[in-house]
Formats: sequence, structure tokens, C-alpha cells
Amino acid sequence: MHPVSFCRVSLRLYDTATRSQREFTPLRAGAASIYVCGATVQGMPHIGHVRSGLNYDVLRRWLGRPGSGGGLDVTLVRNVTDIDDKILNKAADAGRPWWEWAATHERAFDAAYEALGCLPPSISPRATGHVPQMIELMQR
Repeated sequence: MHPVSFCRVSLRLYDTATRSQREFTPLRAGAASIYVCGATVQGMPHIGHVRSGLNYDVLRRWLGRPGSGGGLDVTLVRNVTDIDDKILNKAADAGRPWWEWAATHERAFDAAYEALGCLPPSISPRATGHVPQMIELMQR
């Protein structure tokens, strides 16, 4: 029997800025960072909501896998939009505080990702933790 060997496979991703496929090359040797626009936690998740999380979980695992994936140290950031007009309106209609509404649905999203076997993100920043920065960016 011949030992199994893994060949390196190049990864081509679609670049929306150039509207073309490009070969993936890490900006930092040995590492990759992925930013995923996560859920707006206005209601219970469905498969359409968690599909992107699942897709990026597969990419993250592939990039981190020794051999064909490259064995990179992968940081996955998946944000949570925990404040917006829909959350405010739905919470008001239900007679609940907006923050409780958002937290309840954020936990439901986390449970859905876990049920699908997705690894947790390296970090999950919430929109409410960055409102001053968002205002500054919009003013610029």
C-alpha cells in the first residue's frame, strides 16, 4: 500500500471589488482572518440565516486544516447586529425591552449554529458595543 499524501490545492475566491476570481494568498504568513456579517437578531433563525455561518465554518476549517487547507491560524469574526429599527419595533410590539429581545434571539442563533456543528467564532462583536465608532464613520 502507498501512504496517503495530501497535495496542496490552491483556493480561488470571488473578489467583489474586482468582480473576478483571485487566488487566495494570506496577507500574513501562516494566518488568515475572516469577517462574517452575522445575524440581525430580530427573530428566530431559519436556515437562510445560518447558511452563511455554515459556509464560513467550512472555509475556516479548510484553511486551518494541515495539508490541502494550509494549516493556517484562522481568526473568524462574526458580528451580531443587536440593535436596529426592526428589533426596536418587534420588541415594542411584544412589550419587551429591546435588549432582552435581542439577547433572546442571539442565544437562539448560537444554538442553531451549534446544532449544525459550526465552531464558535473567535469573537462576536455586537453592534451596540461600537455605536460611537459607527457614528464617527458615518460622519466621515
